[in-house]
Amino acid sequence: NTNYEFTSQNNENLDDSNGRAIWALGFLISIGHLLPNHLVETANNTLNKALTNVLEIHSTRAMAFIIKGIYLSDLDKNSFGKIQIIEHLANKLVQMYYHEADTKWQWFESYLTYANSILPEALLCAYWATNDSVYKKIAQKTFDFLLSKTFQKNSIKVISNKGWLHNNKTSIAQIGGEQPIDIAYTIIALQKFYDAFNNEEYLQKMNGAFN
Repeated sequence: NTNYEFTSQNNENLDDSNGRAIWALGFLISIGHLLPNHLVETANNTLNKALTNVLEIHSTRAMAFIIKGIYLSDLDKNSFGKIQIIEHLANKLVQMYYHEADTKWQWFESYLTYANSILPEALLCAYWATNDSVYKKIAQKTFDFLLSKTFQKNSIKVISNKGWLHNNKTSIAQIGGEQPIDIAYTIIALQKFYDAFNNEEYLQKMNGAFN
């Protein structure tokens, strides 16, 4: 509010907001060669302050946003401290996957909700940062599972927020309730998976989702 105090609205989903901010800072740093030095320096200082408490975050999507941001901020630098944070958060996602996954449900949670694409994408970033093949394997399994739920050939329909999509529950087709930003998240993830696996199907789906 105008007194710079928290309101009741600030109690909702702060982890996701902080995660997105770290992602934004990481992206800015990754294109620092195009920007004024003082802006990049400010972004680096802000990011370092933001990372002091991230190991306490448990929100699945916040962890994924943070992994993406750290990975982007540390391209080719291999900072030991940042790699440790990526491993810590990625291992949490891996544990969630092992807890929930079965032969028919290859996912980190018992339901698909919003911003789903960022979870496998974050594990792919963790693989690039650490070269741990477990991250790469689970990233591809979960992403392909997600695509099987959101694509008919190259036509995309992301998960509706009218009940989401739960494991072991009959899925009823919903009209509306999709979050448009999920299309953008999916396109970004498809680009990364195409870069990693050189699978033309990812490229075709990326073009279909964009269109």
